[in-house]
Amino acid sequence: MRRAPIVITATIVGAAGVLLFKPLPVSSLTGASAVGGAGGSTSTSTGTGTSSGGSSSGSSSSATPSTTPSSSASSSSGGSSTRTATGDLEQDRYGDTQVEVTITNGKITEVTVLAYNDGDPRSADISQQAMPLLRQEVLSKQSAAVDAISGATYTSNAYEASLQSALDKAGYTSPDGSKASTDLSSADANLF
Repeated sequence: MRRAPIVITATIVGAAGVLLFKPLPVSSLTGASAVGGAGGSTSTSTGTGTSSGGSSSGSSSSATPSTTPSSSASSSSGGSSTRTATGDLEQDRYGDTQVEVTITNGKITEVTVLAYNDGDPRSADISQQAMPLLRQEVLSKQSAAVDAISGATYTSNAYEASLQSALDKAGYTSPDGSKASTDLSSADANLF
C-alpha cells in the first residue's frame, strides 16, 4: 500500500512526459542555409554547372532520396569555387541515410541531410538529435571521419559513409588525410 502513491505519481509524470514530447522539425537537421528547406532533391543544370535545390512537400521526416549522385562546380566573379555532391544512399536496419555536401574554396561549408534513419519513431528521434552534432563535427574537423555520437552508432556510421562518398565524388581530401569507412556491412557485427 505504501508504494501505490509513488507508482501512481510516476505513471502520471511519465504519461505527461510522453504527451508533451515534441521532436525536432526536419528543418533543424539541415542547418541554417538548407538547400530547398526541409530536405529535398537536388537538380543540376548542365548548361552553367550550378546547382539549385528543390523542395519537398508533405510531412514526411525524410525526402525521397535520389540514388543518382549529382556533382556540380561553379565559379563566381570572386574566383571562388563551389562544388556540391550527393552521397550514396546508405541503408541499415533502421532506415536510409543520405547527405549532400557543399565545398567552397577547398573547405566543407555545408552538409545537408536528404534522408535519415527514420524506420521507427525511436530511430527518427535518435537521428534528429545526432544529425546536428555530426554536422557540427564535420564542419569543425573538415572530414567525414568524426567520432560517432554515443547512442546513435547506426546513424553516425551511415551519415559518415554517405558523406565520405559525396566527398570522394567531389574530389575532396581532408586536411589530415582521414577518411570515413563507406562499408556498413560489418556495423552489426561490431556492436556485439
